[in-house]
Amino acid sequence: MRIAQRAQRVEPFYVMELAKAASAMAAAAQPGERPMLYLNIGEPDFTAPLPVQQAAERAIRHGRSQYTPATGLPALREAISGWYATRFGLDIDPARIVVTAGASAALQLACLALIEAGDEVLMPDPSYPCNRQFVQAAEGTAVLLPAGPADRFQLSAAQVQAAWGPSTRGVLLASPSNPTGTSIARDELERIARFVRERGGVTLVDEIYLGLSYDDAYGHSALGLPDGLGDEVISVNSFSKYFNMTGWRLGWLVLPPGLVPAVERLAQNLFICASTIAQHAALACFEPDTLAEYERRRAEFKARRDYFIPELNRLGITVPVMPDGAFYAWADVSALCARWGIPPQSSPDAGGSWALAFELMQRCQLATTPGRDFGSADPGRYLRFSTANSMAQLREAVARLEAAL
Repeated sequence: MRIAQRAQRVEPFYVMELAKAASAMAAAAQPGERPMLYLNIGEPDFTAPLPVQQAAERAIRHGRSQYTPATGLPALREAISGWYATRFGLDIDPARIVVTAGASAALQLACLALIEAGDEVLMPDPSYPCNRQFVQAAEGTAVLLPAGPADRFQLSAAQVQAAWGPSTRGVLLASPSNPTGTSIARDELERIARFVRERGGVTLVDEIYLGLSYDDAYGHSALGLPDGLGDEVISVNSFSKYFNMTGWRLGWLVLPPGLVPAVERLAQNLFICASTIAQHAALACFEPDTLAEYERRRAEFKARRDYFIPELNRLGITVPVMPDGAFYAWADVSALCARWGIPPQSSPDAGGSWALAFELMQRCQLATTPGRDFGSADPGRYLRFSTANSMAQLREAVARLEAAL
């Protein structure tokens, strides 16, 4: 059977490949051996709050499982609009909101609506690996620009201007970012969006971790940019991270009004609609008591960050930029590799943080994620830890690392 070239070009999601290796190692452990700690997957350890679960049960009992409009339940679009108003002070017309089958579907729809064959989209290196795959699936080319600690691992307007060429269609940013947990400074984002508008391009911003912001200097949506720039931004969001509904597969887009009909046509044909049960459940996310619970959980994620990252730094596993959101630690492990005799990364699966990830599984029974997934600029130098785990597990991880060192 002939496999299409577009499928051949898609690389494995190495986060999941490492997860399989960790699970196999854990399964082979002998009775009494300490269990594997999983600090590799970016999934909250909290599940959907009880009111959300109860709303799903009510929808099932009452038979509310028919197709919704492709753009989503009108009541849910209204509720999302209300959240932008109360949380960010933004007046977002519900007609601009399209509910999707997760942020993945949102990105796919946006890319298919905007990218032609041969178009180039600029994005930072490091960045979430699936984002570039969505561009590629639309027959575009993801152009990764190295972004280091001095720029908070985010693109600068100067970089965007220098890299812009005749085939450039736009930029795809993430704020806060996976894997770094860092956000782009508001003035820098404004400069980028202004330049992109001058070039007739597209500014697409992944904001799925925006609800999990911890610093008032950065916790702002790109939709609020001045001079009409925010009205032209395409924002991707999700119920997975802040709202703790990962497996429910529910997200949304906020679009310029003129783009909604094209995205709606694509959604009708590709997905029909997002899960109806999940949409009815998500309405409960915006009830006052549920939002209060989400804020309590946000404070817990911040407390985990405030504990874990200073501990990594104390152990010489340096996090060069304190994340202002999400639940990741993007750590420079070059000193640890040198200490354990691991050579610099010489190929994608040899040396550096790739080899260190397997060493940590062996020595510490600790699953992490090497930099290989997130770009090619300096993947062997960095390792991602997820702090979406209980404080007890994070303390145990630190104890194991300290013992191994």
